[in-house]
Amino acid sequence: MTTGEPSTRRTRRRVARVVLIAGVVAALVAVAVIVVPLLLPPGPRPPFQLPVACGETWRLGTYPGHDDYDVDLFPTVGEAWGRPVLASYAGEVTVAGINGSLGARTPDDPDGPRGRGGGYWVKIDHGGRWETQYLHLLEPPLVRVGQRVAQGEQIGRVGSTGNSGAPHLHYEQRRGWQKVETYFDGAPSGITHDDREYTVKLTSNNCAPR
Repeated sequence: MTTGEPSTRRTRRRVARVVLIAGVVAALVAVAVIVVPLLLPPGPRPPFQLPVACGETWRLGTYPGHDDYDVDLFPTVGEAWGRPVLASYAGEVTVAGINGSLGARTPDDPDGPRGRGGGYWVKIDHGGRWETQYLHLLEPPLVRVGQRVAQGEQIGRVGSTGNSGAPHLHYEQRRGWQKVETYFDGAPSGITHDDREYTVKLTSNNCAPR
């Protein structure tokens, strides 16, 4: 007389193997979805614009120790506190939060204690492995992770959170894994290495479509 138990055990083992194989395949697919795009060469440079209001002239600068390709932006006219920060190009928000710690520098107490890192910040993925970063914002970003933003859409306001000595916008453009020289309106900014202090004045063409 047979009980059917050996057959049942074999069936269970086969089911377990199928489940295991399916899990391995799913894991490999998930890894490929993440890794393969990172191995592809970056796409063409998006037509980035200055991350500030149309027609405004700002001073862009760097200084020794600031790190290569990092750009600090200060308005040439008027107060920096609270000025709109705009998306340089359309994309998807991948970070909107706090980098490091905030400190306590505000318009009412501009000499308050510094924080660490970038304070309130935003990172935008523009596709083709291009991204931009916006740091030291005044308050929590006006956008959220996963949100699609248009070029020129406001994402925050200029502040001095994090490790910041005065209200300004710290801005970066990245291609793949690396920071690169910032381009605005199709032209290089000229801010490359931080071996010396360097400034340039540019006028924003981050304007609404005509």
